[in-house]
Amino acid sequence: MNKRNYMNTSVQEPPLDYSFRSIHVTQAHSVPTDLLSEEPRTGLRPVRHAKSGKSMTQSLWLNNNVLTDLRDFNHAVSQLLEHPENLAWIDLSFNDLTSIDPVLTTFFNLSVLYLHGNSIQRLGEVNKLAALPRLRSLTLHGNPIEEEKGYRQYVLCTLPHITTFDFSGVTKADRTTAEVWKRMNIKPKKVRIKHNAL
Repeated sequence: MNKRNYMNTSVQEPPLDYSFRSIHVTQAHSVPTDLLSEEPRTGLRPVRHAKSGKSMTQSLWLNNNVLTDLRDFNHAVSQLLEHPENLAWIDLSFNDLTSIDPVLTTFFNLSVLYLHGNSIQRLGEVNKLAALPRLRSLTLHGNPIEEEKGYRQYVLCTLPHITTFDFSGVTKADRTTAEVWKRMNIKPKKVRIKHNAL
């Protein structure tokens, strides 16, 4: 199957669903290796597998677990998915994550990322997600950062390509408000001119 056909079929594949499994770690060398030792939930339609036994899906659901970090996440994903580089949807909602792990930015085809209901403390964590060119839908509500002043505007300024934020469509008015907020609250970085450039 060529890559184009794979992309078309896998988008319609059901997710690999590890929700509500009390998973503590994604770490590959832990005992037990929680994520890799658990069986995914079965849905109405079965997930197709490659000859290698790995899933053909582009969606991984790890919501409603007890994850505190994403150590060895890349390794775990590569053990589960035939084409981890095409992962488009990750649901990590309702866990105990305190930050946005940079490992998430290695999945360049990621378009949907659910992080609501975690313990993310710093609004600046959102900056990491600017590295994801295809990210269109993001959730962060239910984290301590939601209480920060200018929360929605900050996220929309940092991630101008998202079209849905916290399950709400991003409107032109939202973008205008975010731009005004940015001009009033975010100082532009000073450009240092090297005097000895000549």
